[in-house]
Amino acid sequence: MKASIAIFALGLALLVPTASRADAPKDIVDTAVAAGNFKTLVKAVGEAGLAETLKGKGPFTLFAPTDEAFAKLPSGTLEALLKDKKKLVKVLTYHVIAGKVLAADAAKLTTAKTVNGHSLTIKAANGNVMIDGATVTKPDIVASNGVIHVIDTVLLPK
Repeated sequence: MKASIAIFALGLALLVPTASRADAPKDIVDTAVAAGNFKTLVKAVGEAGLAETLKGKGPFTLFAPTDEAFAKLPSGTLEALLKDKKKLVKVLTYHVIAGKVLAADAAKLTTAKTVNGHSLTIKAANGNVMIDGATVTKPDIVASNGVIHVIDTVLLPK
C-alpha cells in the first residue's frame, strides 16, 4: 500500500508543471544579456571586471544605457574607456545605486548616491524621469538581485 502511494505521488509530481531554472528570475547581468540591446554595456562590464559583482547578491539599481546610447558618445570615447579600466570602472559604477530603487521611488528623489561615491541628479516631470539628463525610457525591469532602468544616454561622472 505504501509503495503504491509513493508511486502515485511520484507520478503526480511528474505531471504537475514546475518552474524550471530558465523561468527563474535572472540576475542583472543575465537580464541585460537576454534583452539584446545592451551588448556594449555587457561588454564594458566584462572588460571592467564588474560582471561578478553585478551577478552578486545585491540588491542593485542599474541605470542601463542601450547600445544606441553608447553610439551617441563622441567618436573615440568608448574605445578610450575600454582601454582605461580605471576610468571605465568609474563610469560604469556611476550607473549603479546600492539597493533596489523602483521608478516610483526614484521619481520622489532629487539625488541618489552611486556606488562610485558621486551623486546623480534626478528630476521627474511630465511623466518622465531624468537621471543626470538621461531619460528613463523603460523603468522597473526586475531582476533577481535588483532592478534595471533603461536610459537613453551614457552617464559620465563630472
